[in-house]
Amino acid sequence: MELRHLRYFLTVAEERQFTRAAARLHIQQPPLSQQIQELERELGFALFTRLPRGVELTSAGAAFVVDARAVLDALDQGVVNARRVANGQLGSVRIALTSSAAFHPLATAAIRQFRATHPDIAIDLNENNAADIIERMMNGRVDAGILRKPIETPAELRFDLLHEERMVLVLPVGHALLRRSKGTKATQGTRAAKQPRVPLKALAGESFIFVRRPGAPGMYADFIRACEAAGFKPDVVSEVPRMLSAINLVAAGAGITLVPASMQRYQQEAVVYCAVAGDEAFSAPLHLVTRRDAANPAALRFAQAVLAFVSPGEKGTETADATRHRP
Repeated sequence: MELRHLRYFLTVAEERQFTRAAARLHIQQPPLSQQIQELERELGFALFTRLPRGVELTSAGAAFVVDARAVLDALDQGVVNARRVANGQLGSVRIALTSSAAFHPLATAAIRQFRATHPDIAIDLNENNAADIIERMMNGRVDAGILRKPIETPAELRFDLLHEERMVLVLPVGHALLRRSKGTKATQGTRAAKQPRVPLKALAGESFIFVRRPGAPGMYADFIRACEAAGFKPDVVSEVPRMLSAINLVAAGAGITLVPASMQRYQQEAVVYCAVAGDEAFSAPLHLVTRRDAANPAALRFAQAVLAFVSPGEKGTETADATRHRP
């Protein structure tokens, strides 16, 4: 049985006459009659009762109309769905974020808007460290990632810079450095004016807590180089898998750390966020990572939506080589 047999049958059932049905189908009447007879022989029962001036459905034919319509309707809907998948309007996208990227309002707002504008695309969100996200993308288990500054930038992946923000120092409440720090003069009269500024050289001898550097290896590179240029090497006493863990350990008095400025909303009662005076180079870029050979139209649509969401003044594009050789 072929789909054209079902279409022929339904047209004759609607017209109740072979001549009018043939005209609608743009074929001759004799071939149409032959096709219906072939269908009846294949089914093993009559679909129509032939009358002097037309036809009428048999009881079996009337029952078959319902299922034949359902088959063709399902096929038509399947074509519509497949077309929407091909256009990136229907499907699913697997997104992975680092914990600090998930904390940035730009990332969450972009995903929220994508949900609102593409309700038929299912989003699978996961949190992971940067190294794992890169590995999962290379293995085809993640479609898009939002992360900070990876040390590995495989040529197969595209890195789009979404936003650049400064890093801030995190000290426990009551830390000795806070008694010697000063507020930010550039923003007097604002809440930011109350943020202490700690000289870089004053950090010599402090115990640092960093996110495990295989997970976020590029985050602290600028800071470590600046410390070495200032004559000391940071004493890293602990490495943790997440930045939130690092902040919690600072709150417990286990050391100090640096995090992107957007994480200042966390643990405000137990820690103090400070600027590092004398060096404004410590940055925490936010990147969108996608595969250059992405075959998932929904993932392509997501990437386009995120880049469109970011204002032209905030976003930029870096190739893998540019990211690798970035200072």
